[in-house]
Amino acid sequence: MIRWKGIAWAAALALLLAGGFISAVAQESEKAPPETIVFESKMGNVTFQHATHTEREGGNCESCHPGLFPQAREPLGYKAGMHKPAEAAKKACAGCHFADGKSFETKGNCKTCHVKD
Repeated sequence: MIRWKGIAWAAALALLLAGGFISAVAQESEKAPPETIVFESKMGNVTFQHATHTEREGGNCESCHPGLFPQAREPLGYKAGMHKPAEAAKKACAGCHFADGKSFETKGNCKTCHVKD
């Protein structure tokens, strides 16, 4: 009888520890996204209003992630020479910002996003 009690306690402890681990992983993945993200650029930094875009999409993260942007806190690495290919492929910002898209077209509107200090 004592042996089964010991096994039962060990099993209960294992379940509690596993539950704590799962909870910690869930909390990590549920961290709130940043309000803004600044992309550094020689043409002028772009301050992306993440909260505003999220609100416009009704909180639907799948509108942009992972199709247009990776859903990670690492830098995107969006560098010179990538803008026009992204526009042509309707990737990244150009997923919505193109002629007759959801928002204003990137072409001819550089200063709308790129702001020099």
